[in-house]
Amino acid sequence: MNGLKMYQKRYRKADRAKRSRLLDEFCRQTGYHRKYAIRLLGQPADTPVPGAARRRRGPTYSAASVRVLATIWKAAGYPWSTRLKALLPHWLPWARGHIRGLTPEVERALLQMSPRQMDRRLQDKKRQLKGRIYGRTKPGSLLKQHIPIKTDHWDVEDPGYCEIDLVSHSGPHASGEFVYSLNVTDIHTGWCETRAIMGKGETGVVRALEDIRQALPFALKGIDSDNGSEFINHHLLRYCKKHRIQFTRSRPYKKDDNAHIEQKNWTHVRKLVGWDRYDTPAQLEAIQALYTGPWGAMMNLYQPCVKLKEKLRIGARITRRYDQAQTPLDRLIAFHAGKPLPKAVQALRRQRADTDPFLLSKDVDKTLGALLRIDTQKEKPKTPVLEKQSPSPRGGRYNQTKAQASSSW
Repeated sequence: MNGLKMYQKRYRKADRAKRSRLLDEFCRQTGYHRKYAIRLLGQPADTPVPGAARRRRGPTYSAASVRVLATIWKAAGYPWSTRLKALLPHWLPWARGHIRGLTPEVERALLQMSPRQMDRRLQDKKRQLKGRIYGRTKPGSLLKQHIPIKTDHWDVEDPGYCEIDLVSHSGPHASGEFVYSLNVTDIHTGWCETRAIMGKGETGVVRALEDIRQALPFALKGIDSDNGSEFINHHLLRYCKKHRIQFTRSRPYKKDDNAHIEQKNWTHVRKLVGWDRYDTPAQLEAIQALYTGPWGAMMNLYQPCVKLKEKLRIGARITRRYDQAQTPLDRLIAFHAGKPLPKAVQALRRQRADTDPFLLSKDVDKTLGALLRIDTQKEKPKTPVLEKQSPSPRGGRYNQTKAQASSSW
């Protein structure tokens, strides 16, 4: 190494003729090709020697920072990194009373951490939280000619235009009557409301939709559904005409037409209650308590979401650009910027200021634990099981709460 630096100093001071002789000498001693020798001798003297170990930067974030990040990530229901970074300003003030070792230095480090860095730090834990969605509703054929098909992309600038869908909780078989979740998500704000109903009768669907309409902090102006018979019927059509709600439907067998609600089916339903069968009034009541209680407040007041701003296709490559992650409540407040906030929005903002998200997360787990205990207390089949049944996939929060409930029984 010292010899190379000596040659570099001599090479920079030498004229053209001396440089040629110096190159000949350097190549004889090292065996390097002449062009490679020219590149080596022309580098600054402080350039690392080829083959030397690279100096790596030490860890920027302490173990305490990663531990606090993992605790908040778990309490928030395992959001992805972009949403996790956006929710930290709302959660950190409350975290001081729940997490030991949360110093001002740790808070600053967490607020400076990028979403990509969060992915790296939580990579090992993320591998354990994977699942898939399987729907069981079938398309219907009633009144399709009276309900227009929506094929264009949503381009709305005010809240009230929503996608709706039913999620079945039939377990491994769809016989008999069981619980469904009616999911409604607003396109502009990402606000989501869910209600549990027994069966998918048209009367129950309309009753649940009316309950959601009354609970929304904005007027319901339009709904877009799939082609299931629970939506394509006279009862729902009359209801929409009565309340002046625009009613459209997607193309058959085109789930991309309802991409917003399909994504919410995972984050707001499957990730919470999994894929088990729920078919008793007690289970219906427990699931309803989740949707109308702590879970709805958690997802709408404290869980940021992102919106697709534009999608560009260049050849075979598609580039998607998203806006900054915000909670549905923050998007709703931004919509009323420069105008007096409605009373419903003011009440929601006060509710978020007075509610501890960590206690809200514990309430979710407590209510979910009550649902799981009802599931285990159901009457078991009297006939012996001849074949071993494979377990059905479930969401991350469902697995965590079920393990906790099992250990306490």
